[in-house]
Amino acid sequence: MLKKILLILLIAFYLFAGYNHFANPSFYNAIIPPYLSDWSGFINIASGCIEIGLALLLIPVKTRQWASWAIILMLLAFIPAHIYFIQKGNFQLGGLAVTPMIGWIRLLVIHPLLILWAWWARKSDQSFFPVPQR
Repeated sequence: MLKKILLILLIAFYLFAGYNHFANPSFYNAIIPPYLSDWSGFINIASGCIEIGLALLLIPVKTRQWASWAIILMLLAFIPAHIYFIQKGNFQLGGLAVTPMIGWIRLLVIHPLLILWAWWARKSDQSFFPVPQR
């Protein structure tokens, strides 16, 4: 039961994160490194679509392992944004005052936990749909 709950939470987390790219694009655009600023709109929309798509691919057991590995690769691809987040120093992100310490916690604690969560989900054989018995 715990496995299913954690899997549902992982799916919900990435569905919300993906949706948030569209609901609050300024939040994400603010942490895209300057050398990618010409592409910030595309990167934001693509990230949101990818997060939603991967969340949906976590639902079927057949695509779960692939989606989990793709989430891990996506999280690794986000590392430059986390480093920029730290280098940027103290700044406002919406109503949140961001310090380099928050960036370090995000990079060294939260990010690895998200990677471990996705890695754990790859082996989950919890089905959301009843499988007919033969």
